[in-house]
Amino acid sequence: MNKKLIVWGMGIVLFMSSCASHNFLYLQDMDPEKQYLSSGGQEVKVQPGDRLDIVVTCKNPELAIPFNTRSGSYRLSSEGNVTSGDLASQPQRGYRVDEKGNIEFPIIGSIHAGGLTLLQASDTITQKIMKGKYIQEPIVTVDFLNFKIYMLGEVGHPGPINVDENHVNLLEAISMAGDLSPKAKTNRVLVLRTVNNSRQVYVNDIRSSKIMESPTFYLQQNDIVYVEPKYRNNSKEDQGFKYGTSLLSAASVLSWIFYYFK
Repeated sequence: MNKKLIVWGMGIVLFMSSCASHNFLYLQDMDPEKQYLSSGGQEVKVQPGDRLDIVVTCKNPELAIPFNTRSGSYRLSSEGNVTSGDLASQPQRGYRVDEKGNIEFPIIGSIHAGGLTLLQASDTITQKIMKGKYIQEPIVTVDFLNFKIYMLGEVGHPGPINVDENHVNLLEAISMAGDLSPKAKTNRVLVLRTVNNSRQVYVNDIRSSKIMESPTFYLQQNDIVYVEPKYRNNSKEDQGFKYGTSLLSAASVLSWIFYYFK
């Protein structure tokens, strides 16, 4: 094979790789031999606009049927007849939390769930069922049906992300969004969170292990993650960065060719 073709081929590969290489180094200061404490995050609480899946079970399943009309297992007609349900035919599955933090639950009526954790909401419903003497020992499970976070800015796939396990940390969310883009500013990963009906902004640096101590390392429903860009689009700095990268790549190729022929 012609040696010149080999040289030119290697030069092109070097040029392309130098242009396309944008790897980020996360948690740069972490020591494999050291243990790091995590903030643990605040336990997720119910907010207005959430949709809750609530299932009641007990030793006598028939007693729990009236409480499960929106769980997808049973349907209750206007005449009071109970029939088996189908998840696909349940567009209003679950219980929406209104602007005051309340839900309308069968038999019991209005229940205030806003500001409660899922466990606290479960305990509240359990106590009301027992107080009404509907079921002696009910088991109530409460889960989110619409746990979402929103990824914006310099990530691979901006947009909403559905979280199935009701807990996700910032690094996991970045991974789910397709990682950071080449223009991402790794020390300016912002999390916008609603706290007491007002928006607060938290700044995170994913290069540092201190990110695990951040109150927003563990995300909550409706959090907005915004990754700032290094440069603004079409700015002089952005153009300079592109031209500089291209010049360095070209210089590397020319140096390789010159060294070979010399």
